[in-house]
Amino acid sequence: MKGFYPAVYLRGMAMGAADVVPGVSGGTIAFITGIYDELIESLKSCNLQAVSLLFKAGPVAFWQYINGSFLISLMLGVVTSVLSLARLISFALAQYPVPLAALFFGLILASALIVYRQIPGAGKQLLWLLWGIGFAVLIGEIRPAEIEATPLNLFLSGALAICAMILPGISGSFILLLLGMYQPVIEAVKDMDIMALLSFVAGCGVGLMLFVRLLSWLMHHYRAPLLAGLSGILVGSLSIIWPWKLDASGRLLSESLAPGWQNVLPWDYAQRADAQLVLSLILALGGVVLVLLIERFAKKA
Repeated sequence: MKGFYPAVYLRGMAMGAADVVPGVSGGTIAFITGIYDELIESLKSCNLQAVSLLFKAGPVAFWQYINGSFLISLMLGVVTSVLSLARLISFALAQYPVPLAALFFGLILASALIVYRQIPGAGKQLLWLLWGIGFAVLIGEIRPAEIEATPLNLFLSGALAICAMILPGISGSFILLLLGMYQPVIEAVKDMDIMALLSFVAGCGVGLMLFVRLLSWLMHHYRAPLLAGLSGILVGSLSIIWPWKLDASGRLLSESLAPGWQNVLPWDYAQRADAQLVLSLILALGGVVLVLLIERFAKKA
């Protein structure tokens, strides 16, 4: 069995940080760092055949079959990042929503470009690209629900959110926000509510094992349309992460990046509060540069 992969662990930390933020997908980070296909195939290999192999051939064969060192290195990075950054991200979303949203706007914009560049025969996939844009914009217009944070609801929310988390595009955290479960999950992480976390993680595990098989099949048989759709989702999700938002009455954004708010231009926002335009533009540009640097170094790793 091979050992721990530091480079994969760091990618996992980046994925975990992205998944905490409504609007940014950990799947996007996996894609731009060059591990997306390996991640999907490794997760797909966690099946009944792997369990059978464990009993027939032993743990070494089982570990190699599921690409265990890769998965454990990645998952450790994700967990480390979520546990260490949940409190920080929650604070930043509440206190500095505009600059933080601008940073992730730049991250997503550059990510969309990278995904689009990898589409075989991209010019022939325009309809799928437009479909992805329309789907993301539609998701952004859905109003958040109010669901009680019971163990069953946490389980079902985890199963649904993980499907978005593994896709480059719509954020799993944003799905939780739409369901009204984002705050309960963040609070559970901050307070180490074991029962709530176990319910949510169990849902994530079940949802992931089911969804990853469909995703693997699509990647093998319809890669170009899938990537075009995902690229469109990334472009469309820019409307979700747009930094300057007001409600219909012109009030300021009271819940960071919450759906149901209207995107406005910075100078319209400035009539109500500091638009932080210069800082936001710098951070957005920094997000673009960061993604391009991550892609460049990932190819060398």
